[in-house]
Amino acid sequence: MAYGRVGVVTGANKGIGLAIVRQLALQYPKSHLHNGPFLIYLTARDQGRGETALKNLNEDSQLKQAKALKSDGGESEIKYHQLDITDLKSVQTFAEYLKQTHGDGIDFVINNAGIALNGFDANVVKTTLGCNYYNTMEACHTFLPLLKPTGRLINVASVSGHLNKYSDEVRQRFLSAKTERDITAIMQDFQSAVEAGKEKEAGFPSAAYAVSKAGLIGATKALARAEKEKGSQISINALCPGWVNTDMTKGKGTKTPDEGAQTPVMLALSDIKGATGEFWQNERPIEW
Repeated sequence: MAYGRVGVVTGANKGIGLAIVRQLALQYPKSHLHNGPFLIYLTARDQGRGETALKNLNEDSQLKQAKALKSDGGESEIKYHQLDITDLKSVQTFAEYLKQTHGDGIDFVINNAGIALNGFDANVVKTTLGCNYYNTMEACHTFLPLLKPTGRLINVASVSGHLNKYSDEVRQRFLSAKTERDITAIMQDFQSAVEAGKEKEAGFPSAAYAVSKAGLIGATKALARAEKEKGSQISINALCPGWVNTDMTKGKGTKTPDEGAQTPVMLALSDIKGATGEFWQNERPIEW
């Protein structure tokens, strides 16, 4: 079947990721990108959980009432595909599948997959940076060539990555960073400082998740700048979905997953006037 639009959501078997897939299907008919049949790839590391999520969406009462899905006469179709962003082979296998299946390119990728671990030590920092920073940016570089010329790359970050937690020196390093390599150097310095037990003296908070998301925001901005300098029209943005009630917030969030999905879905489907390199919350750019 030929699709007018194709999108990918990572880490989509639960929480915000699952809500993003739902909202994409619901909002597509009235969206700026509306152009015939729409295929959404719901990706997840665990096949069983991914397929269960897909089954639940196909039985979702709101989607049925809206006649959003192809099975109910709508335009959207959701397919599960295995993807573990911490496994380079998994990322490459999925990218190759997309390349072969959608030769004209895909319209957007929403990188939602991420982790938030309990505790704070060198191992927690290494694992958290590995997934939320290094693996996410590796996925960005792998998926970027698959996007259409006006495609969109959207990274789900967090306001915990705001720069008010750092010394003036470290904050200035983030703000003056021109390349992804500059941001990676900050991540490496944080990791080294943690291993030495001196992250606070080095100007960092004792918070693996927060620093990983600051890195993701900075690297997203740097990647957007690099693409723009090449003359690319691909839109690359980071966002905070808000304090969402999910497993990651241990049920303490104030937003529903559907509310948290609004900004990433807007960045995927709305006319954002070519905006790139921004950090968004509540459907608008905010200060980093």
